[in-house]
Amino acid sequence: MDNAQHRDGADPRPSSPTTATSPDQAGYRQEMARELGWYASFSIAFGFVSIATGIFTAYGSVLNTSGPRGIWAWPIVVVGQLAVALIFGALAARIPISGYAYQWVSRIVGPVWGWIMGWISFAFLGVVVVAVDYTIASTILPELFRYQGTAQNAWCVTAVVILLQAVLVAASTRATHRVNNVAVTVQLIGMVSLTVLLFVVGAVTGKLDFGTLFESAPAESAGYYALGDMTHAGPFALAFLLGAFTIVGFESAANLAEETKEPARVIPRAMAQAVLSLGVLGFLFLIAITALAGDPAELAASDTPVATVITAVLGSVVGKMLLVLVVLSIFSCGLVITLSGTRLVWAMSRDERFPGWRALRRVNRRRGTPLNASIFMLVVAQAVLLGFSGSTDALFELFSAATLLPAIIYASTVVMYIVKRRSLPPSQGFTLGRWELPVIVVASVWLGYELLLFRDASFRNPWLYVLLLFAIGAVYFLYLLATRGRAGLSMPEMRDIDRELDRDLDEASGDGRPAGVGGDR
Repeated sequence: MDNAQHRDGADPRPSSPTTATSPDQAGYRQEMARELGWYASFSIAFGFVSIATGIFTAYGSVLNTSGPRGIWAWPIVVVGQLAVALIFGALAARIPISGYAYQWVSRIVGPVWGWIMGWISFAFLGVVVVAVDYTIASTILPELFRYQGTAQNAWCVTAVVILLQAVLVAASTRATHRVNNVAVTVQLIGMVSLTVLLFVVGAVTGKLDFGTLFESAPAESAGYYALGDMTHAGPFALAFLLGAFTIVGFESAANLAEETKEPARVIPRAMAQAVLSLGVLGFLFLIAITALAGDPAELAASDTPVATVITAVLGSVVGKMLLVLVVLSIFSCGLVITLSGTRLVWAMSRDERFPGWRALRRVNRRRGTPLNASIFMLVVAQAVLLGFSGSTDALFELFSAATLLPAIIYASTVVMYIVKRRSLPPSQGFTLGRWELPVIVVASVWLGYELLLFRDASFRNPWLYVLLLFAIGAVYFLYLLATRGRAGLSMPEMRDIDRELDRDLDEASGDGRPAGVGGDR
């Protein structure tokens, strides 16, 4: 897209609220290829969050640092993240275009801060897909097929899984959504059935012991609720990482706003409903697993404590079925992350604000997908995987980095909302109303507390990853400023983005008609 008409003498400040949000002035046309309904949007948010993935990945780590009692941090995290999701929903209803926080901050605060937010979001998506896929290779497949997992075979398997996800995203958006919808449905039914089965069988066999929920071992009971010092967080504080790692990514639904029917109404509700349903179901599952844990200290030594409990209570067949369910859930989660990352790279590239934007902004004529952006995300994920491949504790470092980055994104976006909420564009379908102030307070307190957790010395390497990505981004950003100046970073109006999307989709259809007309995409 040639944005010269926006750049020559352009005002680098954000677009006015009226220009940025009025549907008629924005040039929204319903013949756009908006194919995603509520369930598809809900599935995107649900699939990214994926409690099966998060709990299976992080439960063992939290059991070691905080003991069984640590699961009581989960509902607190859910309340905090629900408040964040509601604020994100209020923004998505005002600026329903792909790029989520990148677009919101660019148009409300300014393109410089928006670019920084976009780069942080890109860094998060680049590491989190490796974090979730690495779980398949390092813990699940060795347990499922009874072989010895090593750093080498974990690296190879993860690389193959990332490749498969990228190929599917690049090949067909429609097929990607179908696979994700099926996977989310299976995960939802499977997790509900499994949770009920654990409670029933545990009660019948007398194995349920709710007293375990309040034990601290193997963590130290002395100073359990202490906040810690400047370089160490207390045992209970570290328990928040389980929920903080799991309940993230709900905003991915907003990253597909331009492909969603009535995005200003559908997306905010889909995000909030995904967080709430996952929070309740996840907590019930945690209670069942923990109450059936037996000896918590012994369970903490297991590489797959969740599978260990299920196998002990329900038998090896059901245990293996769970592992298959988790593999499906993780693959779906990685698929959604890849899809979301591709859309973000494409959104920044069409605004000429991403390295290699000339190639990455293109939509493949035959596939109707941003093929080059999909390949780029594949390369980035493989590079991140290579960077962590030599670590002896790669899984912890990956999921720590994948928890730190969204905390930064969420906190920055909430601060922007607080500062600018009196001058935000009008909502097109969702508002916080009288609940705005309580929601802001809850989100602010939670995110402030979460960020304090990362002062712990165990997060040194995740911070190094973040700083490295920031340094790379800073070099490119300085290049943009040097070659274009601040005026060259001004955002195109939404009407121009819509026209560009129409043009790309027309070219992708290959017959001169707008994609989505006549049932073609």
